[in-house]
Amino acid sequence: MKYQMIFKRKSFHTFKDVKNKTYYRDSYHITKEEIDEIYSIFDTFTPLIPNIKVAIKIVENELTTCKRGQEYCILLYSEKKQNYLQNIGFIGEQLDLYLASKDIGALWFGIGKTSLIKYNELHFVQMIAICKVPTTSFRKNMFNSKRKTVEEIWDGTKYLDIANIARFSPSSCNTQPWYVKENDNKISIFRYKKSGKRGIMPSNMVTYQNLIDIGIFIQFIITILEHNKIKYESIIYDDDETNENELTKIIDLIIY
Repeated sequence: MKYQMIFKRKSFHTFKDVKNKTYYRDSYHITKEEIDEIYSIFDTFTPLIPNIKVAIKIVENELTTCKRGQEYCILLYSEKKQNYLQNIGFIGEQLDLYLASKDIGALWFGIGKTSLIKYNELHFVQMIAICKVPTTSFRKNMFNSKRKTVEEIWDGTKYLDIANIARFSPSSCNTQPWYVKENDNKISIFRYKKSGKRGIMPSNMVTYQNLIDIGIFIQFIITILEHNKIKYESIIYDDDETNENELTKIIDLIIY
């Protein structure tokens, strides 16, 4: 199911447009049972980095600065340890795909703020705005989405089928900060850093958001590998907000 949701999911930049459609009904809303299920399913997600404590808190809109017509915001919290941002992206994208399976639209809202900066001694990292929407509001053809070409993000020819799906991974302001190199039985994923402002994202937030984006991209790659029953082992390298290298290796996936 998770793999199929790659093709369905969509970044809802606003939910106001959806609610203004004639087919939108008052019956479209997130139930208490669905909220409870989100909490339960989150605890089952696989982390990228073991032993980093994470949590979510689903809150009313008034507790955030997000004004996109959503019903609730999911606040993601984490310990601040090495590679914690990549880990949040990796886990958060599992949540994104799960929400799509329940016809709950999602928006990673990187510029969102909340007064709830601490929860169970964990630090606020990111928020996802959510709203129940009709199934017809999701993607009909993922390949019509604007993304970099395979040639721009992928060096190699053995796993181009994986590349052509993984390139549709979401990222803040569509920065797509990834580059992949194949080498025999190895897929190496790099974070590509380009200086400057990105859309509504301040320049001092670019690296922070892109580290989360890389975790999302790795989740896409691994979801595709597992769907295709391709076995792998991973070697993860350290990267953080202070690293301003143009190209930084994040992970090696050893295929066997």
